[in-house]
Amino acid sequence: MEQNSLTYSKSGVDISHTDAIKSEMNDLINTDNPRVLNGLGPFASLFDIKFDNIKNPVLVLKAEEPGTKQKLATEYGYIESICHDMINHLVNDIIVMGATPLAVLDTIVCGSADKEIVKGLVKGISEACKANECTLVGGETSVQPNVVDKGTYILTSSIAGIIDKDAIIDGSKIQQDDVIIAVSSNGLHTNGYSLVRLLMDEIPKIKDEKIGGESFIEAIMKPHTPYYKAVKDLFAEKKISGMAHITGGGIEGNLNRIIPDGLCADIDLSKIEVLPIFKFIKHNGNISDGEMLKTFNCGVGLIIVAAKNDSEYIINHVSQYYRCYELGKINFGDEKIKFYNQLNFKE
Repeated sequence: MEQNSLTYSKSGVDISHTDAIKSEMNDLINTDNPRVLNGLGPFASLFDIKFDNIKNPVLVLKAEEPGTKQKLATEYGYIESICHDMINHLVNDIIVMGATPLAVLDTIVCGSADKEIVKGLVKGISEACKANECTLVGGETSVQPNVVDKGTYILTSSIAGIIDKDAIIDGSKIQQDDVIIAVSSNGLHTNGYSLVRLLMDEIPKIKDEKIGGESFIEAIMKPHTPYYKAVKDLFAEKKISGMAHITGGGIEGNLNRIIPDGLCADIDLSKIEVLPIFKFIKHNGNISDGEMLKTFNCGVGLIIVAAKNDSEYIINHVSQYYRCYELGKINFGDEKIKFYNQLNFKE
């Protein structure tokens, strides 16, 4: 009778196995950050958010996942790299409001838990957090057989950042004649991968092509550019009127979130320094300029809006980290975004 009895492990979930994995995670997320008040094991994480220099603290919260890029990451061996994609994207989404990143919680959902893969994921997430000056304080690994295929790992994470209420950057201070500044990306970041995968299915040999000395796979799998260290010192100087992280929806779909009513961001497309990978994708996929602009960042990963008198200072500062240049200006107008001239997709 006992031989035929049902157990959790027979259903595909081995508690002792997952507990063993979790015990090995402790070293990966161990931190000397005094704000972290407990470690791995309790039901929830405790984080001290008292800051003597912040009079009116506001938590800035965001959740993120790396999209279909993670399917390619598993297939081509970019397990730890995709973790940097997720965390860099997550941090970028809160710093555009002027926030300081604090603590991250991650979730890994899988059909079966391979110990080395899960450890690699937690290691990658933890290292990406440290690189962005925040802390992985805990999370969840959920084994869901018959819901998620064996060998599939689905990542998501959430972050808490902090900012003084009076220092929030939300675009409300943007004015006519402000300058629009582009900060370069290093490639696709974490957007447009469903289209890229379709292109790979349509033209399989494209995976073996070389672009500027690197393979197509290397070019599309570069981890999302992290912008926090490039802009954090500007927050205290209050020289930024608005920032937009350029993700899904491209420049228009993200910049329009911060442009006040009655103002228009006039952008000169000919100034955008289009990266070789985008030129390659456009030509091989016969993709229109409009579709490229809507789907990809096309070489601009972050946009900063600032007063004309401050723009040169900001460009010089950010240029210590990434290529940075003027892209347009703010004018009066009914349209939030107006493009003129054309992107340069010539090889």
